[in-house]
Amino acid sequence: MDTWAVVLAAGSGTRFGGQKQFAMLGGTRLVDRVVETASTSCDAVVLVLPPDVPWDGTLVTATATGGASRAESVRSGLRLVPETARIIVIHDAAHPLASSELFSSVIRAIHSGADAAVPGLRLTETMKRVENGRVVETVTGPVLIAAQTPHAFRAEVLRAAHATGADAVDDTVLVEAIGASIVVIPGDPMNVHVTTPAELDLAARLLDAP
Repeated sequence: MDTWAVVLAAGSGTRFGGQKQFAMLGGTRLVDRVVETASTSCDAVVLVLPPDVPWDGTLVTATATGGASRAESVRSGLRLVPETARIIVIHDAAHPLASSELFSSVIRAIHSGADAAVPGLRLTETMKRVENGRVVETVTGPVLIAAQTPHAFRAEVLRAAHATGADAVDDTVLVEAIGASIVVIPGDPMNVHVTTPAELDLAARLLDAP
């Protein structure tokens, strides 16, 4: 089995007001949707869960217990991925509408030679940097993107990045720090990031859209 997915579902859901990974979307829990999609494109799935939460959902290859940070949760999942894996995909339950094609696209980018691949949407609104409620800078110049998940990596690159023990908002930051190549593939506007009840409502509307 060459391609493994590590699905992160260990968050506490502070902004959501509860563990959003177990919220329902179209009659299915967010985490089950993500596991099902990952399973269509990857050979095996490791699911990272909160401490003391048993898994009673879609079949996975293995489960791991999350840590105090995102990076620690990823490392917990990585420990269960065999050394024979060539590609590792990191995804999270907060992106329940990520498509099988998006998974396949980031995986293809690794097969084409990239160390890492991330979906991104170009930001079309004017970006402002704000401090204490006041605009201090209008961000111009290079194109900015909103990065989505899933992220795909050459397995040895991801392991090397996490061997530093550093923390980061996502794995591409750690991979970038060791000088690896990261490519951006077109993201999907449907792939919304669910962190609040309002965003869950948006995901439901997108799911029901004709």
